[in-house]
Amino acid sequence: MNPRLPALRHLAVAVTMLIGVTAILSAGILTAPPARAAIDAQTLGARYDATGANITFRVHSAAATRIQVYVYSAATGAQEKASYLLAESSDIFATTVSVADLTAKGVTGTVYYGYRAWGPNWPYNASWTKGSTAGFVSDVDSAGNRFNPNKLLIDPYAREISHDPLTPAQPSATGYRSGANRATDTGTFAPKSIALRPATGAVGTKPTRAFKDDAVYEVHLRGLTKNDPSIASAYRGTYRGAGLKAGYLASLGVTAVEFLPVQETQNDTNDVDATGTSGDNYWGYMTLNYFAPDRRYAYDKSPGGPTAEFQAMVKAYHDAGIKVLIDVVYNHTAEEGPQGDKNTYNLFSWRGLDNPTYYSLTADRQSPWDNTGVGGNYNTNNPIAQNLIVDSVAYWKNTLGVDGFRFDLASVLGNTCQHGCFNYSRTDAGTALNRLVSEMPARPAAGGSGVDWIAEPWAIGGNSYQVGNFPAGWSEWNGIYRDTVRRDQNKLGVDAVTPAELANRFAGSSDLYGDDGRRPWNSVNFMVAHDGFTLKDLYSCAAKSNNQAWPYGPSDGGSDDNISWDQGGVAADQRKAARNGQALLLLSAGTPMMTGGDEYLRSLKCNNNPYNLDSSANWLNWAPDATQTNFATFTSRLLAFRKAHPALRPVNFYTAADTNSNGLGQVVWFTPAGTTPDAAYWADANNHALAWRIDGSEFGDPATGIYAAYNGWSGDVTFTLPAPPAGRQWYRVTDTSTWAEGADQVAAPGAEVLLGGASTSYLLHGRALLLLIAK
Repeated sequence: MNPRLPALRHLAVAVTMLIGVTAILSAGILTAPPARAAIDAQTLGARYDATGANITFRVHSAAATRIQVYVYSAATGAQEKASYLLAESSDIFATTVSVADLTAKGVTGTVYYGYRAWGPNWPYNASWTKGSTAGFVSDVDSAGNRFNPNKLLIDPYAREISHDPLTPAQPSATGYRSGANRATDTGTFAPKSIALRPATGAVGTKPTRAFKDDAVYEVHLRGLTKNDPSIASAYRGTYRGAGLKAGYLASLGVTAVEFLPVQETQNDTNDVDATGTSGDNYWGYMTLNYFAPDRRYAYDKSPGGPTAEFQAMVKAYHDAGIKVLIDVVYNHTAEEGPQGDKNTYNLFSWRGLDNPTYYSLTADRQSPWDNTGVGGNYNTNNPIAQNLIVDSVAYWKNTLGVDGFRFDLASVLGNTCQHGCFNYSRTDAGTALNRLVSEMPARPAAGGSGVDWIAEPWAIGGNSYQVGNFPAGWSEWNGIYRDTVRRDQNKLGVDAVTPAELANRFAGSSDLYGDDGRRPWNSVNFMVAHDGFTLKDLYSCAAKSNNQAWPYGPSDGGSDDNISWDQGGVAADQRKAARNGQALLLLSAGTPMMTGGDEYLRSLKCNNNPYNLDSSANWLNWAPDATQTNFATFTSRLLAFRKAHPALRPVNFYTAADTNSNGLGQVVWFTPAGTTPDAAYWADANNHALAWRIDGSEFGDPATGIYAAYNGWSGDVTFTLPAPPAGRQWYRVTDTSTWAEGADQVAAPGAEVLLGGASTSYLLHGRALLLLIAK
């Protein structure tokens, strides 16, 4: 396994942005949309009947000639107790087994199972035995089939699996591979699928809040509590422990928690070497199964325990009014790409059952088509592979209680072809992107039932960089927002950023989302995410420093272009820059996302690619010092201010001055002199100061006026305040300057400082932001 590559792909994305993207046109493009089916129409997987007396095993393969299910009484270390031949009908292989028969054969408790499959490249031979090569023709044939009956395969629809392919007892992946290891039988050590009765845990009442009103907190589930002394030690790093933080996040002002991947991933070996990082996978972007909650994050690891514990965690967040979003990876899998040559691949699950169905291949079907940088694309345009995506998402939504999904490298889900090409389309009804929204509608703009769909709108190569070009119903991580604000803060005199660019980002990026019927809240604004510097490090690090000793490294990969700056090494200026970044994020139209621990200015000491650090440095720190506590208060009060003022959370794009009935517009922009910017001012990147006033009365806001002034210049700038609404005066909520740093840098409601009315002058120090309300 090589989990470091998910970060390397983002460097390639940055390079792609610089050199431009070119549509790839080649043979193999499919123009017909995939066939539609009701969710879970094929009832794949292992299902108990209503009486609990029988289990039906059903698995799909378009090319297999024989599939058997092998049943075990233990997860490892033992041979199967029984095997059953599956009958094939229309590419579905199935059999029903009675619990009584399993009991008679020695399976008296948990039913562990896996599949063995034969096909054109390895036809069934009656003389075959486990570990033999009887019947073998080739590791791969001209159609791309890679069947190998010596490899016990995970059921793609298994609700839980017993363990990862790599464990402390089985630290090498070579046994799972074709090629030189094709005769190695994996039955005694391979992960087993678990036949579970339907999950019945309560998930609470789902919040129906409009996405525009959310504040998203992206965090690693294990890292959230693994280092938290307020949580009982046994629960730290688990679903149960994470559920115990719902009250804290609600008090902070978070309304949606977004967990990094929680579907089963290869991480059982993370602790084999207590201070080593080789082969470690902390982030989790290498999925082993799309239905199973990761067992490593469960306090109760018994069969069924992870599922029930995940449901209980979701209920805890729902009871606190917080949505649960999860990061999902349907663009590639943990089987990765070639392991040396075209014959040598990992066979964990999908590849051994139906390689050309589940993976996009090159035109000759011998290699993966790779827009991910981690081994090749999942075949999102194939009807069967696409069914798995839809069925999996529906399971997490309906059974496990998840409210929304963030899709890793989501442009891969917009692919309109299967083999020999990659062609993204926003409008093609046959893509996974459009099918998901069609079958599970997005949450309405005003709130209600529905799904919050979020895309990471890029991948690698081809025409995969698609910021602003996702279908209706999809929100996007707005990487252009991030980069524009970073450039303005950290590249003064180096990168040209005009006031017009800044205003567009602060106002919801209408250039990206206003031309296709989407809204400002479809822009998920962020300054940092898990991939890259923390908020503190963005303003404290001039360059990455990944080759550090444990626990801060070593980590390889990571972008060399972070648009960061260490503020000359002045700690007070670093904190001020972080306050500016946080304030701009929370005052911008759109849906803000912050990263877990940034409220306490957590640092990874300039490691910008900590994918492999399952360490105390990467777990959140719950022992903040005074400056960190001040920053947390600053963040919490700004979150409360945003929540209190609907003018900051518009459902539609702001109208500009002189466009509505009162002649003022919802937003009016100002130069520091208090005048309206002309075209020359808007277009001049040498102008580093901008102010804006929002008419709160247009939104039913208790503050009929909100004014923000941003001084991106290094020196002081005097702002002349515009007229507040009639009968009101301007009161200061915050000034991010160093002179105001402290617990009350953001005034509590009712404690705002009176400044005055129209034409009042205010000296705003260099690189600072001023926020006022009219009262």
